[in-house]
Amino acid sequence: MRSNRAKVRASVSMAATLPMIAGALALGIPAAHAADSPARDALKGTKPAWATAKADKGATSDSAQVKARVYLAGRNASGLAAYAKAVSDPSSPSYGKYLSAKQAQARYGATAAQVKAVKSWLAASGLKATDVTQHYIAVSGDVSAVEQAFGTQLHNYAKGSKTYRAPEKTASVPAAVSSAILTVTGLDSAPHKASHDDTLPPPDAVFKNAGPFSSYYGSKTATSLPSAYGSKIPYAIKGYTGKQLRAAYGAGKYTGKKVRVAITDAYASPTIAFDAGTYAKRNGDAAWKTSQLHQVLPNAYTKTDECSAAGWYGEETLDVEAVHAVAPDADVTYVGAASCYDDDLLDSLSKVVDNHLADIVSNSWGDVEANQTPDLAAAYDQVFQLGAVQGIGFYFSSGDNGDEVAHTGTKQVDTPANSAWVTAVGGTSLAVGKGDKYQWETGWGTEKATLSADGKSWTSFPGAFTSGAGGGTSKTVAEPFYQKGVVPNSLATANSATGNRVVPDISAIADPNTGFLVGQTQTSGDGSQQYSEYRIGGTSLAAPTIAAVQALAQEAAGGKALGFANPSIYSKFGKKGVFHDVTDNPTGKGLAVARIDFANGFDATAGLLTSVRSLGKDSSLSAVKGYDDVTGVGSPADGYVSSYKAQAHRKH
Repeated sequence: MRSNRAKVRASVSMAATLPMIAGALALGIPAAHAADSPARDALKGTKPAWATAKADKGATSDSAQVKARVYLAGRNASGLAAYAKAVSDPSSPSYGKYLSAKQAQARYGATAAQVKAVKSWLAASGLKATDVTQHYIAVSGDVSAVEQAFGTQLHNYAKGSKTYRAPEKTASVPAAVSSAILTVTGLDSAPHKASHDDTLPPPDAVFKNAGPFSSYYGSKTATSLPSAYGSKIPYAIKGYTGKQLRAAYGAGKYTGKKVRVAITDAYASPTIAFDAGTYAKRNGDAAWKTSQLHQVLPNAYTKTDECSAAGWYGEETLDVEAVHAVAPDADVTYVGAASCYDDDLLDSLSKVVDNHLADIVSNSWGDVEANQTPDLAAAYDQVFQLGAVQGIGFYFSSGDNGDEVAHTGTKQVDTPANSAWVTAVGGTSLAVGKGDKYQWETGWGTEKATLSADGKSWTSFPGAFTSGAGGGTSKTVAEPFYQKGVVPNSLATANSATGNRVVPDISAIADPNTGFLVGQTQTSGDGSQQYSEYRIGGTSLAAPTIAAVQALAQEAAGGKALGFANPSIYSKFGKKGVFHDVTDNPTGKGLAVARIDFANGFDATAGLLTSVRSLGKDSSLSAVKGYDDVTGVGSPADGYVSSYKAQAHRKH
């Protein structure tokens, strides 16, 4: 499924000039600066919403230590946003005219003078610079120095059952340096982190699926179990493999040759090379070539217990194996973050951009929008824009909890999938039939009912909602230009009369009941490390699948980078044969599969659990004809990949 970024988002505010702010707002980017006083400018979003007067527990000790990051706005933030749009829009004369990493930094990065001025101000305030990059200056110091630098008192606030430090009012900086500063993060001490959005088993605890299984959709019917929706139902898929997914999404002859795909997650699986190689050999994928799989890792890892580091190993394994299964000749680079915190995840994204490690970046992690703040949104968007001007596109899973009501009590979308500068990938339930023939897809949304004690019926059928593709309307991001005219007005204006960003943009297989077979080294009951295979899903599967399909499309386009793909994706909406128009009820009657699970997760010693999983029931979200907030424009059909070949010919 997807790695839910428990969150630590670093932020970068947008720039201080009015023209830049106007351009930023047009694309749903938060304006980071607002006038505070003639002498100082506020850094919007630096006072968290939970730091209320009612929750105030008093001033933080002056001697307490603080670590923060001051993000740099660069020399032309408004120009960066404008050029990122221009190179990504097929109707623009600048479409596809990308910059190199060096050119992007020279044109939009911070100047030496800006860095020097910010460092001098920080030092004069009593803060010590501990790291300086082209994106930020990391500092440390005591509370009194931080308060002097940012013009606000730091207090302790109750947040749930815990107490955290936060600014008593919005932080600000001297007007003399404000144009160089995007934002500051770290003033509040609440955890800002992400989680991977799937329920992947950690490698130190073996997990296996029980049978019976279907090898393709409908191949094995549960004749001995009760009917559902008026007929006997098939057993869940054992796990689709690359051959089936390539057929479903129109891969044709393309393999992703000479295309580079990056994957970001936290930490790194110690057995990824062995697992990926073994999986490919066992499941009919092309063998990995020498130097086709790379890893870019930090010098050290942190917060391994808090972030459940072992749980991220399975996420990396799924992402790597899914990309290779669909695009077997693509070059794959895994970029692992030092932790699941936003600062570290941002560092990983920046490594991809600063070194142009790939043109396509798959990201199967995130958090709910309510945990996002304008400063963090700005920090992420700056990285995404710097990628866009270089022809780098980012693909984020949309989440695994539907409208999030069952999970958080509030209807909301996930982030960074909500960014106007990324491709949000939703999820489907996929039926691939005999001979690898595409049958249909529904929007991924599951309701589960268990077998009655007498085995003659399903208890409280169809049961309760368990999981489904994330989607809906953002409450904070304005409607981007590429969604206008495609996204129904009723969705766009759900939270604002002027229209907001709607998620997702495109979709692919995600339902764990019609999921992907993955191979991973796990620890058996006797303590030995053994490779085994199991079925998994989630939008954590959908994101690398779409990233791999984009690698095929880039190959079809003659190797020309697709960059930030949303404007191109939406421009193809409605064209015959490009997308599968996914709906919740493709066959005209209810759909469900029977699933048998080991009660203990790995063998039958503790018994078996029998359930029916109904498909196409994604909380309050619905997959309908046309664009919808479960599957976006739909999933890639046979004509999707080849449409980029035609697009390249038209362009040239």
